Amino acid sequence: MPRDHLPSAGRSADSAEAPFLELLAKGASADAYEQPVLLARAEGLPARRVAALEQAKLLALRVRTEIEGRRRREAELSALFETAHDLGGLRDLDAVLRAIVQRARSLLGTDIAYLSLNDVARGDTYMRVTEGSVAARFQQLRLGMGEGLGGLVAQTARPYVTDDYFKDERFQHTRTIDAGVQDEGLVAILGVPLMIGPQVIGVLFAADRRERVFEREQIALLGSFAALAAAAIDTANALTETRSALDRLGRANEIIRDRSAAIERASDVHDRLAELVLRGGGVHDVAAAVSEVLDGAVEFTDPGGTPVMAVEAARTGGHAVRHGDDWVAAVAAGGELLGALVLRGHPDLDPVDQRTLERAAMVTSLLLLARRSASEAEQRVRGELLDDLLDARDRDPGLLRERAARLHADLDGPHVVLAARLDVVATDAGQEAGTRGRLWSAASHLAATRHGLAAARDGGTVLLLPLGPGDTATTLARRTAKELGTAVQETVTVGASAPVDRLTAHPEAVAAAYTEGQRCLEALRLLGRTGDGAAAEDFGFLGLLLAGDRDISGFVGRTIGTVVAYDERRGTDLLRTLDAYFASGMSPARTKDTLHVHVNTVAQRLERVGRLLGDDWQSPARALEIQLALRLHRLSSDRSR
Repeated sequence: MPRDHLPSAGRSADSAEAPFLELLAKGASADAYEQPVLLARAEGLPARRVAALEQAKLLALRVRTEIEGRRRREAELSALFETAHDLGGLRDLDAVLRAIVQRARSLLGTDIAYLSLNDVARGDTYMRVTEGSVAARFQQLRLGMGEGLGGLVAQTARPYVTDDYFKDERFQHTRTIDAGVQDEGLVAILGVPLMIGPQVIGVLFAADRRERVFEREQIALLGSFAALAAAAIDTANALTETRSALDRLGRANEIIRDRSAAIERASDVHDRLAELVLRGGGVHDVAAAVSEVLDGAVEFTDPGGTPVMAVEAARTGGHAVRHGDDWVAAVAAGGELLGALVLRGHPDLDPVDQRTLERAAMVTSLLLLARRSASEAEQRVRGELLDDLLDARDRDPGLLRERAARLHADLDGPHVVLAARLDVVATDAGQEAGTRGRLWSAASHLAATRHGLAAARDGGTVLLLPLGPGDTATTLARRTAKELGTAVQETVTVGASAPVDRLTAHPEAVAAAYTEGQRCLEALRLLGRTGDGAAAEDFGFLGLLLAGDRDISGFVGRTIGTVVAYDERRGTDLLRTLDAYFASGMSPARTKDTLHVHVNTVAQRLERVGRLLGDDWQSPARALEIQLALRLHRLSSDRSR
């Protein structure tokens, strides 16, 4: 403390206590109480005065100690009161135990405090709460009964303290415990038992990372916190048991009520389904009726709209199966999967309600079969319209538009022509005809649901489907291959044309697009990609050979469009650098001679090209496509000039 801020030793000759009273009032540290005596000696005051100051100092230090002790006891009592209050409003046991450990650490001034509980089932003890711990292995310790300092506390039901853990031989050391304690760097440890009646259920610890002697008051304080922790655990256990008993009783009552209600619902749904069949209801009418009876969302899905494994399990077993939080009942006729009824968000379905869902699926299959004859007539009409478009016999736009409107198809929007074929070897002509018939039926159903057209052609099936928002010819081809394959339970390959529109005005475009789709289909089969779907754009520059309209600008844009745009936007020479690089046999040294620039400039430009085109731009396949695109771009630029 600076000299001019110290109480003067000689300022009040009549009162030796005065400077120390000022220090007490300021709450000064114990070291500051030496300063008045040292100052008096430095000022040469009489020995009697110095002795009086010494006596006053001792008295003041005793008063200070008493004040600090009272403050500490007040803080301890306050913490115990707050903890008891937390226990009285117990809602979260972990939160109460964390508060106990935090307050114990704070009041004892230790580096770490922690609480372990006994696991009777496993016969060991484990860390429940830690405060101040930094070592993961220590926080995850599980100890055998009787091991370590905690084992000694649990065995004797008495507090134990060690000033130096690793030198203490009173308890059993183990490699696991010692490794955890060493990771945490602990030296001095105090442990007190957590007891419910005569039974030790765990241990509360306070520890330091240096040698320390724990005082009797500190041991008693930690014991008080341990008693509160044990009471919290006992209260929580009692609450849990009471709630469990109430829950079991409530569940029993619910089961009785649910069984009665399920029987009533089964009778109700039987009457409703019979009425639907008699008045010619539809599939969605069945779903709506079952939704109301089962008090949940039931929907009919197409074969490809439900997870394959769940539908197959339901069809094979003949019963509804659970899939996540849903229940799935297959709608099938013979060996053909027609779809599924899915009950959403009912993971715990009563067996009676499960049979109700299965009965509804059976009624749905009957309705679908009854309507199939009517739909087949419509499918033939759709096939005839598509045949006319493919053969270009009927070119009257008005008549084409009128025929399409009756089938809810809009031929003026963008469409994709898809050529689909089964990849299965039939053992005889009858089997082959049956398989093709199933493909045509599935394709016709798909076309009707998508407001498109379908027809059997050239040993396979051709579809004309509208291109939805966000769809591409590729995504539509792949989705169609998957849906048709699921419907007929065989591998179906689909080739797609580029999008075409205004078909009523240009019906000849359908035939050209079909030819392109067939080329893509054959390319997929030659490449061994049966069961997949693709469009010409998926084959890189080979797509130019497959596409009927030779979309050169589209190919150039997909291949080097980012580089072209970069040059136009920044005024750079990346395209010219690429030309020179490939012309020089992909040698940066020869490229720089052609361009008359430094080799570092070439390297920087090629690095920029890699960022624009991707890391694999120099692979043989990509390099070939890029060189072709560069040449086509150059030719297009020459024509425009």
